[in-house]
Amino acid sequence: MRVLLKAKLDTEKANEAIRGGTMEKTMQSAMEMLRPEAAYFTAQDGCRTAIIVFDLADTSDIPRLTEPFMQDLGAKVEMSPVMNREDLARGLAARG
Repeated sequence: MRVLLKAKLDTEKANEAIRGGTMEKTMQSAMEMLRPEAAYFTAQDGCRTAIIVFDLADTSDIPRLTEPFMQDLGAKVEMSPVMNREDLARGLAARG
């Protein structure tokens, strides 16, 4: 299932990770686990924010995939199923 993950990083924990040189390692590890279709980094509500679209094969993977953001960076994580244009077209066609 295609999922959008939004991780809003805690400013202090992210600052510590940047100063300590662990931010790049944490993000690289997360990208290797998620194998994203797309990943964007921005600021939202004054927080560093990662917006990542990836395929969630099994819901039991959620803790493994999200805990690095929460534990290492104090992130607030949201996940939502999403569709691309082709998914939407198939869904509408199936509607009848």
